[in-house]
Amino acid sequence: MLYTIAVVLIILWLLGMVTSYTLGGFVHILLVIAVVVILLRIISGRKPL
Repeated sequence: MLYTIAVVLIILWLLGMVTSYTLGGFVHILLVIAVVVILLRIISGRKPL
């Protein structure tokens, strides 16, 4: 579940970077959340990707 959320957030961030359509810092907040989720998976001992 967390992996799916992280992947969706990363895809949304990449789309925001490619299309140059950003809502202020919202896209960067999505990126930070995705990185945090992946780090939590690493810390908990599961495969990150």
